[in-house]
Amino acid sequence: MSDSMKISTPGFDPQALAQSGGVNRATSQGPKPTAKDVGKAAQEFEAVFLSQMLSQMWQGVESDETFGGGEAENTWRGMMVEEYGKQISKAGGLGLADQVKAEMIRMQEQEQGTKKGPK
Repeated sequence: MSDSMKISTPGFDPQALAQSGGVNRATSQGPKPTAKDVGKAAQEFEAVFLSQMLSQMWQGVESDETFGGGEAENTWRGMMVEEYGKQISKAGGLGLADQVKAEMIRMQEQEQGTKKGPK
């Protein structure tokens, strides 16, 4: 299978990661993320987490003749599970996004305090 035909892990977009500057965006080298950015990242994290949980749940379910079955259904099922994760997270999810956001903000505040030095 060629590189252009490979299917990425649900919730992981390598092109978006490359365009965003990857890990450097979270360090002091890039612009400081806003509260909106942090909230979006936390919600996306929860969506990926939920997609992974749901994909495990669907792993043992056989293809259904109603939708034609086969490899095509398995491909679409992966996309469906990813969207389920996004929608569940958007609707409030498990509350994981709130905890992740709070921790990210705490870590940013701690980092800013470290850069200022002791008072």
